[in-house]
Amino acid sequence: MRENPSIISAPASAPVSAPAPAADTAALPDARRARVVDIARAAQVSTATVDRVLNRRPGVRDATVQRVLKAAGELDYLPGPELYAALTPPPLRLVFLLPAGTNRFIRMLGDMVGYSQEHWAPFNVQCRTVFIESFNPHELADALRRHGQRCDGIAMMALEHPAVREAVAALAARGLPVVTLISDLSNSERAAFVGLDNRAAGRTAGYLIGRFIGARTAKVALIAGSLSYKAHEEREAGFLHVIDEMFPRLEVVGLREGQDDAGKNYRQTRALLEQHPDMGGIYNIGGASDGVARALKEAGREQKVVFIGHGLTPDTRALLIDGSMDAVITQSPHTTLMSCVRIFTNLRDKREALSGVETTRSQVIFRENLP
Repeated sequence: MRENPSIISAPASAPVSAPAPAADTAALPDARRARVVDIARAAQVSTATVDRVLNRRPGVRDATVQRVLKAAGELDYLPGPELYAALTPPPLRLVFLLPAGTNRFIRMLGDMVGYSQEHWAPFNVQCRTVFIESFNPHELADALRRHGQRCDGIAMMALEHPAVREAVAALAARGLPVVTLISDLSNSERAAFVGLDNRAAGRTAGYLIGRFIGARTAKVALIAGSLSYKAHEEREAGFLHVIDEMFPRLEVVGLREGQDDAGKNYRQTRALLEQHPDMGGIYNIGGASDGVARALKEAGREQKVVFIGHGLTPDTRALLIDGSMDAVITQSPHTTLMSCVRIFTNLRDKREALSGVETTRSQVIFRENLP
């Protein structure tokens, strides 16, 4: 428990004086406010223990805390608001570790943590976002260890790497839960994962591209942020599977990594269009779709190449409206964050991690059904 200076115990030897009797009435009986020693006697603990409980200092078992507070309430030692504050545990301190960069969906997710504090209030949590260097597993592992010293839970977009897995295991050994979001961490001791079925998302993208292109022969390409993200690896696998299974006329010409950077995605797309004049579709597995769209527009191919991406943001919304993007596979950022908060509070309250947590649902957004 952290100290709350607003709740200070009265000295055992200093009872509060009763109000003086009115001049025209008989003296009142000896009524006095309860003292610390009275609470200690009622709760069958020492006065030092009462002092620690009322000042929210650590070192007292939960059952003893409840016994002391019950006695303080019954003796009317604390006013209602102060008793409520004493009964309320300190808020969970949660940190969201997210990659910095030009992935606007991730940036939107991180910003939402800050301006949605009123949504977390009923859960008694305090949330903040820390943006760290993208695609650097050692930086992520260091951030996990560093912030794990000063918080009660961490949600992160995981990178597949032994250093990250080891950092998560070290935190789990100390009883500090880690939740992965958007991209999971395989064979790890994370508490839960919040995100899409990414293999199904990749299959959906492949199905849409195959149906949009139709019966003609064409080439299709993929651009990933990084295959260090398990999510991107799974989306690629799902995409390749459905193309091979259902669309034999389409040839996949390989995967390029753009690191969720608009400039890199632009250059990768320009190179693909120059090398493959019969390019029929592009699936951007990660973020920064504006870079892909810019290359398509400059080449005059935005109406000829089917373009599918991820994450509904202001920029992808604009690309859907102008027709340079055909569909966006997305998930609700608010629901994603709320699911993380629920998981941490479930663990705090000794419930199953996923109790009451909704399964993350994917949405396919076209220009005609924009919310």
